[in-house]
Amino acid sequence: MFDQLSTFLLALAGQTGLAHFWWGNVVMIAIGITMIYLAVAKGYEPLLLVGIGFACVIANVPGSDLILPGGLFNYAYQGVALLIIPPLIFFGVGAMTDFGPMIANPKLVVLGAAAHLGIFVALILAKVLGFTINEAGAIGIIGGADGPMAIFVTMKLAPHLLPQISVAAYSYMALMPLIQPPVMRLLTTREERLITMKQSRPVSRLEKIAFPIVIGVIVNLFFPPVAPLITMLMLGNLFKEVLVVDRLAKTAATHVMNVIIIILTLAIGSTMNADSFLTLKTVEIIVLGLVAFVFGTASGVIGAKIMNLFLKEKINPLLGSAGIASVPIAAKVTHMVALQENRENYLIYHAMGPNLAGVFGTAISGGILLALLGVK
Repeated sequence: MFDQLSTFLLALAGQTGLAHFWWGNVVMIAIGITMIYLAVAKGYEPLLLVGIGFACVIANVPGSDLILPGGLFNYAYQGVALLIIPPLIFFGVGAMTDFGPMIANPKLVVLGAAAHLGIFVALILAKVLGFTINEAGAIGIIGGADGPMAIFVTMKLAPHLLPQISVAAYSYMALMPLIQPPVMRLLTTREERLITMKQSRPVSRLEKIAFPIVIGVIVNLFFPPVAPLITMLMLGNLFKEVLVVDRLAKTAATHVMNVIIIILTLAIGSTMNADSFLTLKTVEIIVLGLVAFVFGTASGVIGAKIMNLFLKEKINPLLGSAGIASVPIAAKVTHMVALQENRENYLIYHAMGPNLAGVFGTAISGGILLALLGVK
């Protein structure tokens, strides 16, 4: 009787996912749970990490059909693979963004370019490690800290690397409060971190309305490979600034954005299957992504210090780290580090200038990569 029961239970288990469980699934489930922990306990970008972590856990439960063709998570992934989701994210971001800080202090735009050295450092290192030039370009774009742009460029250059690159990009964006501050403190003195910034000039409504129109035209003229993203960013911003379509602007910034974030995080997390994710190539991409972030932060800070050699009114070098395109995470980190030195030194408004410039810096970098590699 006991033998028959054992045989029955083993046969029953063989028909479930338990028969296909392996150590890789356990590792990835632990990673997914860690992401959720960081979001809940530490507050690291919960809008991203909760969904990514949960989908990662489910994707590594053998027997689940959610990630298979026709499954719910697979449909979410198709929105990313077909490049539908990235432009819609930019649309929502545009509707939430005030480009006033960048317009008011245009010299800080330089920092949005300086903070992108990491893209090209990672590209060169990836090529040295044996990745193809297209794969290296996709890996390099992680350094821009712009998730939708990373997805967009990767799908054009190396779609087979989308799981690793998207996870690296969004994970490092969420962990920027851990990654950036040590680099910022290492490269600046306390006196430099204490530098205060004068209040920026007011920006007129006309300037704010003209800005998205002008940028939309320029991008479509000179950077058509990335035009879908920046065009939608500018449309969302135009909705916000004209003040006559408030309902559309609020919908783009709230309801549309919330739905897209849910779909995006499920899509990214569902790609973190142990079979395809636990490889040496994944480790190399994760490390290169970290290198790109560190070099991007460092080059931004050093760029600000170089600018100070020529400026009568010195700028706080911490602003250089905000040139990474993760809006508004990088600006918040800059503000946080400044406040730790002086509780009355509010850099958030000033940091949004290079932070927003970083979005265009990543777009230009991505456009250059796509153009040089012959991708339309």
